[in-house]
Amino acid sequence: MLFNTHSHVDTNRKFESDRDEVVARAREMGVSRMMVIGFNREAIDVSVAFAERHDWVWAAVGIHPTDALQWNDEVASALRRAALNPKVRAIGEVGLDYYWKDEAPFDVQRDVFRQQIRLARETKLPLSIHDRDAHDDVVRILEEERADEVGGIMHCFAGDWTIAERCLALGFCLGVGGTVTYKNNPVGQDVVRRMPLDRLVLETDDPYLSPMPFRGKRNEPGYVKFVAEFVAQLRGISFEEVAQATFDNANRVLGIE
Repeated sequence: MLFNTHSHVDTNRKFESDRDEVVARAREMGVSRMMVIGFNREAIDVSVAFAERHDWVWAAVGIHPTDALQWNDEVASALRRAALNPKVRAIGEVGLDYYWKDEAPFDVQRDVFRQQIRLARETKLPLSIHDRDAHDDVVRILEEERADEVGGIMHCFAGDWTIAERCLALGFCLGVGGTVTYKNNPVGQDVVRRMPLDRLVLETDDPYLSPMPFRGKRNEPGYVKFVAEFVAQLRGISFEEVAQATFDNANRVLGIE
């Protein structure tokens, strides 16, 4: 009983040749629910359609910060329409990315981020937050835009415990994926040990960020199982306890029965 809260199996080209097999393999590995991410204008319709074809899959829709230059009235309207679909359970992934410096100006990213937080509040949907090398600005904008009204998931959380506490204070869950299994990530492992279990959700961000022992290879949605096993070891609890807690947490934050 695993809930993978962040997968790109529906849209990423690395799954073009064997998408159905990868999805079937995820089911065999215990993934009973999953959220795919319509992260730009082209992906939104694909992700929603994928979720509609699978009764165990839901979608998030939004404009990724590196696609912020796509933002216009038509895109905002498309997001608003998609948010009405019962299979859409979050606005995302949205946020800031200061690593890919040439993709979209930072001031444009910040403006589009703010507008999508407001859209989430308007539609009463939680947020799926992308934060790369921008912790302080991401959390500050979430605080200023009253994102605590909807909460959501800090996707692939990479901050330290101080940033984690601010996100938890806003009502967000922290998304934990393959990076927590890396030996060179003691900060992420510290956060996972210290955070409340009822605020932890699991993800893969496939095809990226494969957990050990698959680091450097294509990630798959079913590999969330290995993340859950590592989290259980870190916290000194059973795999079953991690699986059940994170399943319940994901359903709660995404408003799924």
